[in-house]
Amino acid sequence: MQPHVPPLKPQLPPAWLDVVGDEFQKPYMFQLKEFLLGEKARYPVFPPGKDMFNAFWYTPFDQVRVVLLGQDPYHGPGQAHGLCFSVRRGVPPPPSLQNMFKELHDDLGVPIPRHGELTHWAKQGVLMLNTVLSVRARQANSHRGQGWETFTDRVIQVLAQQREGLVFVLWGSAAGRKAQMIDGRRHLILRAPHPSPLSAHRGFMGCRHFSRIQAYLAERNPPPIDWALPD
Repeated sequence: MQPHVPPLKPQLPPAWLDVVGDEFQKPYMFQLKEFLLGEKARYPVFPPGKDMFNAFWYTPFDQVRVVLLGQDPYHGPGQAHGLCFSVRRGVPPPPSLQNMFKELHDDLGVPIPRHGELTHWAKQGVLMLNTVLSVRARQANSHRGQGWETFTDRVIQVLAQQREGLVFVLWGSAAGRKAQMIDGRRHLILRAPHPSPLSAHRGFMGCRHFSRIQAYLAERNPPPIDWALPD
């Protein structure tokens, strides 16, 4: 029996609603809403509700060119704002993001930025999607297994099926498992260890994914991405 809880409001732009809007009427979304209401009644939850779907607002469905897949939002106060790996201006870039900047510098010579807000990438077609879109304060992975993965898997499937020539960037084992949903003949799939300090030395550093993205987009879906973040 369907829970007597209003579903999550589909806070998505029209082009995304056209392809995944039906998900908001499915039972798992009602259950997810019930879970989130309970969490918010007892704990701080990040990012704020108004930012939870920012990845979709910054990067409309028909403008996606690169899919950068993260796990769950940062769980410290003031960090998460709805884009994977990105933090608000004024917040020090976390270690994983620092390693991304180092690899970007080593690969393409892009200067290390002074901040970690990645909206500049998102506005150019880099969908910065976490597989889980919320988290309890100071408890990583605390909202895993509650329904978000069903929704974000559907997002990946729709992109892989309805678009051509995208780049799917899958860092870490959890993201790498999503490769089975993507046709590598229609899209470029890039896999490497996660940029976390715990694993970056196992193959993320030196993977040269940024230059591979540039080369693929130049041929299939130009223009390339301007990775340099404005001050």
